[in-house]
Amino acid sequence: MSTGPGADSAPGPNPHRNPNPSPEAEPGPTPESASPSGTFSSLKVRNYRLFFTGAIVSNTGTWMARITQDWLVLSLTGSAAAVGITTALQFLPMLLFGLYGGVIADRYPKRNILLFSQAALGLCGLALAVLTLSGHVQVWHVYLIAFLLGMVTVVDNPTRQSFASEMVGPDQIRNAVSLNSANFQSARLIGPAVAGALISVVGSGWAFLLNGLFFLAPVIALLRMRTSELHKVERAPRGKGQLREGLKYVAGRPELIWPIVLIGFVGTFAFNFPIWLTAFADQVFHVGPGSYGLLNTLMAAGSLAGALLSARRGSSRLRMLVGAAALFGALEIVAALSPSFWLFALLLVPLGMVGLTVNVTANSSVQLATDPAMRGRVMSLYMMVFFGGTPLGAPIVGWITDTYGARTGFAAGGAVSLLAAAAIGLILVRVGGLRMRVDLRQGRPRVRFVPREQRQLTAVA
Repeated sequence: MSTGPGADSAPGPNPHRNPNPSPEAEPGPTPESASPSGTFSSLKVRNYRLFFTGAIVSNTGTWMARITQDWLVLSLTGSAAAVGITTALQFLPMLLFGLYGGVIADRYPKRNILLFSQAALGLCGLALAVLTLSGHVQVWHVYLIAFLLGMVTVVDNPTRQSFASEMVGPDQIRNAVSLNSANFQSARLIGPAVAGALISVVGSGWAFLLNGLFFLAPVIALLRMRTSELHKVERAPRGKGQLREGLKYVAGRPELIWPIVLIGFVGTFAFNFPIWLTAFADQVFHVGPGSYGLLNTLMAAGSLAGALLSARRGSSRLRMLVGAAALFGALEIVAALSPSFWLFALLLVPLGMVGLTVNVTANSSVQLATDPAMRGRVMSLYMMVFFGGTPLGAPIVGWITDTYGARTGFAAGGAVSLLAAAAIGLILVRVGGLRMRVDLRQGRPRVRFVPREQRQLTAVA
């Protein structure tokens, strides 16, 4: 999920920008260049169609494995905290090594990296399937494989995020980001339901086995791509200080730093749904794996609706991100207080929709404001903050959920998101009153900032 062509596509204050960028960094035309309008416009590009098709198969398996993994850990231990530890271990490598993944994504051909990472993810799924089907699985096996999955994801995530720009070009970035999210959430509609049925009928091992086999689809899709139709970007050469360079690049740009800070709070404390949904299903409403799968499916339905709405929008605004994060936190608090299973389940639909809006708005605005040669490092920082905070937040949220109950844990996560959005909104008002708009409707992506003294004179809705 990547974005536009960097400095020229996001002309914020940058006096040192090269007015004649290297042609190698400019996206080249493709035989199937698509108009940037329309909800599904990115699918006109053959390489992206292949990527999208392979991803929906592997994403379905991933959701099956996620639901099955959480339920397996809960079955083995009876503890929501143990589910939190599993989640934390899966995202700990992103916290420790996430920036190195971005350096690799910027340095080597992204298609080749993805071929390796997708195959490795499939092998992890097959290993867990063998352990479970043989009857030898223990909770430490799940912990270990979760950590290995996280190690692969360190490289896979920033590469996959930034590879979208090479497939579709700068004008289609927001659309491709939104469709990637729609793809993931569509699989989330199917995966949990299938996982719940498999767990009930034949056991957890078959869900893990299908997940491992499903990774053949993205590998085949990547092999069938026409490399001549990929948009060329300049790869970062080998050199010292590239991590420092990436951090310095982000620190000097408010259009990057504030979305990343906000998404860090939201991702660390407000996106711990594996913990909360298992706890609500098992401890609050006392339902089985089928109903647990239904909860995930309903949330996915809302997320899919949010992704499709995002694909239709032509701009990403910082105030939309702040407002969506505040609404997301408020909805979590309301859902935590739901007295009945069905009211709780129905509230997951708008929760999924607003949560997806937070993610897509932050993701696309950050990518559009980033130079192509820096995109892997910037997106690795974004993913490190978004997912890497989970090893810190998940055990805390799991402990609160075990000690004070699922309702308190869920409400606490929502309160953090609400307070973080309010605090960052106030900071933006006080520090110059800047408002950012990323607009795709004029043919090329543009980022505009409106200082406080100019807000009355500039028509930026």
